Amino acid sequence: MPASKRVRILDGASVQRTVQRMAHEILERNRSVDEFALVGIHTRGVPLANRLAAVLATVEGLAPRVGSLDINLYRDDLSSREDHPVLRKTEIDFAVDDLNVVLVDDVLYTGRTIRAALGGLTDLGRPRWIQLAVLIDRGHRELPIRADFVGKTVSTTREQIVEVRLRECDGIDEVVIANPMEP
Repeated sequence: MPASKRVRILDGASVQRTVQRMAHEILERNRSVDEFALVGIHTRGVPLANRLAAVLATVEGLAPRVGSLDINLYRDDLSSREDHPVLRKTEIDFAVDDLNVVLVDDVLYTGRTIRAALGGLTDLGRPRWIQLAVLIDRGHRELPIRADFVGKTVSTTREQIVEVRLRECDGIDEVVIANPMEP
């Protein structure tokens, strides 16, 4: 694998501040934590949803409902992938029918993950409306999808890789852009 140059765009404190700001924006749009639920997309959307819920619980004295969604069987690239998807458990222990749902993910890129998440979520019921919260929006959409809540928008090339690392998954909070270099 060729070496790459990495540039940190968010450190741990910046990730924390960004999540706090996003939580406030979600609350402003949804008025009350009992009016919506957060659903994190595996893998890093789940800890982000839990962090947003913790901030909201501090602000409101009550946490919103939180669930996790595995979208691997809804992906449109399953047949073209060489590796087999790792299936995780979808854990949504509340009815989504007529509920406002905020989908949470780490990076919005082509929009295909979100398309898959919408399929998985609507198989569970019919939400009143669905909003999208992402820590990083890097552009390059292939589908007409946009986030309602964005932590940080970054300009990237298609060749660059945005690596979101969260302490729950990776032991550290940071966001790095990797620039692949020629061998």
